[in-house]
Amino acid sequence: MLTNRDSADFRLVAFRAEAAALAAAVAGVTDADLARPSPCPPWTNAALLCHVIIAAGRVDQAIAAMHQAGDGPLVDARGYYRPDERFSPAVNADRIDIAAELAARLGTASAMRAELSGATERTLTALTTASPDLEVATRHGDRMLLTEFLVTRVVELGVHGLDLAGGLGHRPWLTAPAAEVIAHLMLPAGSSSDDLSAALGCDQAGLIALLTGRARLSAAARSVLDRAGVIGLALG
Repeated sequence: MLTNRDSADFRLVAFRAEAAALAAAVAGVTDADLARPSPCPPWTNAALLCHVIIAAGRVDQAIAAMHQAGDGPLVDARGYYRPDERFSPAVNADRIDIAAELAARLGTASAMRAELSGATERTLTALTTASPDLEVATRHGDRMLLTEFLVTRVVELGVHGLDLAGGLGHRPWLTAPAAEVIAHLMLPAGSSSDDLSAALGCDQAGLIALLTGRARLSAAARSVLDRAGVIGLALG
């Protein structure tokens, strides 16, 4: 089993596993399931799913835009989630509208499943044919190595997968490789996600939910994270 969480191969495994878990989780959802409010207002579950579809499919766009990158420094995955204009009201409104518009256009659960499949396949094709050290450009104008941008795609699938599981009333389907990638991104160097989970009394999905604000932190849990030196990321 691959264990180097910094390797491009492990990150690809994590993306593939999380995309497959998401596809399996939504295989049986109905139009009525997707019409319900999501834990990410004002989105419905359908719009939330469409946001994940869009995020999953951005790799080939980032590769195509690589020649449009500016002269700024290379940004790593942690830097991608810095709190700047990418979380401004205008950008947030655009993010909300794009997902809602795709949900309205697709209309049905079956159409969204097909769109998810297509986005995932395009991304996997791009990831398996391009060099991990290829420089890409994100929609926010960041210069990133493809392998670092891939981490952000795992985060989007994994974290919003937790949101979608809550909206659909499902048990979280967060996969072990994706949880490893996300925890490795968010925890200080040398920290053990297993030890932190044990200290918090939760599983890996519970740990990621706490780290990303998807679960409410008690005072005791906050103290555990503070002692571990955990610094949160700006996540939508």
